[in-house]
Amino acid sequence: MKRFYLIFLLAVSFMFSNNESAYSIEYKKDITIALDGSGDCTTFADAFKMVRGLMDYTVTIHVRNGVYREKVLLPGWLENIDIVGEDKDSTIICWSDHANINNMGTFRTYTFRVDGNHITFRNLTIKNDAQPLGQAVALHTEGDILKFVNCRIVGNQDTIYTGRIGGRLLFEDCYIEGTTDFIFGSSVAWFSRCTIFSKSNSYVTAASTPAEFEYGYVFDHCKLIAAEGIDKVYLGRPWRPYAATVFMNCEIGNHIRPEGWHNWGNVDNERTARYAEYNNSGLGANTSKRVSWCHLLKSKEAKRITMDRVFSFDFKNPFEEQKK
Repeated sequence: MKRFYLIFLLAVSFMFSNNESAYSIEYKKDITIALDGSGDCTTFADAFKMVRGLMDYTVTIHVRNGVYREKVLLPGWLENIDIVGEDKDSTIICWSDHANINNMGTFRTYTFRVDGNHITFRNLTIKNDAQPLGQAVALHTEGDILKFVNCRIVGNQDTIYTGRIGGRLLFEDCYIEGTTDFIFGSSVAWFSRCTIFSKSNSYVTAASTPAEFEYGYVFDHCKLIAAEGIDKVYLGRPWRPYAATVFMNCEIGNHIRPEGWHNWGNVDNERTARYAEYNNSGLGANTSKRVSWCHLLKSKEAKRITMDRVFSFDFKNPFEEQKK
């Protein structure tokens, strides 16, 4: 009897050890997501399970072409990740929540939410394709030092929500499309050589920059365009009183209203909002009829607005550090 009991225990132990081995996770530095099953996995959720939390090395997630209908959360314990699409027009992450579905509200509608730090996105589209029935966020950021290169970020109202106070975001050579307040939030974001496409007569930005931050949104060498027939768009309105937004060296289309900026129906915002322009071109860049509370920068002032100064109090650009 004792012998039988011992054999039974050994058999159970072997079974569980095999089970544990079967379900153990193999952490990898290169992961491929492919809808056709030819990669390591078919979803972003499964790819993130293959990344060790809080690791000190970089993981590259390659995403093959396809339309990934997935509501994606990149958790805060994951960092140092490069997410690289095969082609920005053909690698698409898409979802369709909007604020009026079961009283969801704005901040749960995201297609892709990024809570981790030191994350880079390249060559892909993040899209919320909900009907224009309310706020519908495509990209929601809560992490720090997030970089988007050659990406398309597409939606209607509230396309990009930059949620983290003091979070630093860099958008390079991106296409951003939306309707009302389609770039909004409290983070510090630099947009370089981006195309900003307005789909309706409304507002491009709605910054909520805290008073203690000198900079909020900076658009440098960007191009502002609009759909046919759109001709009454504001550069921004203050979601919170100390909203800070600068457009410099940009090409601004004639869809931008002559006054440029809106006070969100509150005259008090005119005393606190920090809106500025410098060296812009195009039919919408004429500042002769701008609101009196917009600051037209002088050359000396504009030269102070650098990535080093905007992104760090010690004048070190964290995105430059990433390249080393």
